[in-house]
Amino acid sequence: MRTVLILGAGFGGLELAARLSGSLADEVRVVLVDRNDSFTFGFAKLEILFRDVPPEAVRVPYADLAHPGVEFRQEEVTAIDPRTRHVVTDRSEYDPDILVVALGADYDPAATPGFGEDGYEYYSIEGACRLRDRLDSFDGGDVILAILSVPFKCPPAPYEGAMLLHEMLTRRGVRDRTRMRVITPMDSPIPVSPDTSAAIVEALTRRDIEYSPGHRVHALDPNRHMAVTRTGDLPYDLFIGIPKHRVPAVVEASGLTVGGTDGWIAVDPRTLETPYPDVYAIGDCADAPVPRAGVFAEDAARTVAAGIAAKLRGSTPSEKYLGRGVCHIEFGGGLVGKVDADFLSGPAPVAPFSAPSAELAREKADSAAARLDRWFSR
Repeated sequence: MRTVLILGAGFGGLELAARLSGSLADEVRVVLVDRNDSFTFGFAKLEILFRDVPPEAVRVPYADLAHPGVEFRQEEVTAIDPRTRHVVTDRSEYDPDILVVALGADYDPAATPGFGEDGYEYYSIEGACRLRDRLDSFDGGDVILAILSVPFKCPPAPYEGAMLLHEMLTRRGVRDRTRMRVITPMDSPIPVSPDTSAAIVEALTRRDIEYSPGHRVHALDPNRHMAVTRTGDLPYDLFIGIPKHRVPAVVEASGLTVGGTDGWIAVDPRTLETPYPDVYAIGDCADAPVPRAGVFAEDAARTVAAGIAAKLRGSTPSEKYLGRGVCHIEFGGGLVGKVDADFLSGPAPVAPFSAPSAELAREKADSAAARLDRWFSR
């Protein structure tokens, strides 16, 4: 029995564990390590923030994992040596035959001066709860929602947040005395899909939400409640930011980011293998040529599972990473749109857009339920 150690139990880690259990249960022992005791979909933060869903209701305990040959261990990874595949946690040490790093991206609010003191975010459960409490007392004023750095998780999420916030403030009767502005360093919301970008910009315009592409907030001045940009300072009563993302510190210390772009783990874009033999990286921490989103980590897990199977059986991997994924986008009013992206299988990326509908809202819910059934054997 070979041992596969998976660090991180998000989309990528869960999908990989389920696939290895299904295809190699008699050939590999899978150890899945995560510091948390439960899984949460990224979109669940919007449920907490705008739909009064309690945090405990969106957590799925890892104790519910029941795949043959898969062991889950709640541990904090403290050191990784990719040369020897030696991993140290706060409770144990491992020397697996195959190592897969799927530790995701951490947030670095301190990278934007003043943001930690005077800004809010909803990319973490704690941040969503804190912003929800702030919104309870918000009675109108200037709201800025800014993307503080690129890349970041789930490209549609900032625009979903803006549209759902508009809906909430309208319902509470304070939208008419609130000015909303979305600021992004990107030239368009979803660069790979002009149709999706146009639909999002049109939806923002229809809701009287100012959209400022190609601009960056460099700092906040908490004393004056001003967002600092190169073209001038902007006042705010409420500042919501998508914080700068970075690899976890333990990944950076491991040397895995050498050769990667902007501090991310260098990988072969076809196989997701790092420069170190039998060491892979998938998901948000990897420097693959796709956006940071769970659906692409899930697709990467399929590629790595096939690659591990081929390696163990002495054959050539039959699959290369295609960078495919479906992203559902909340437009408010119970309507959900969809972009179906394929980054790597053809000569150029394609990403057709499906207009918002109640049917796609049901499809999003069904897709989430299917993943939980697959990952947790519910």
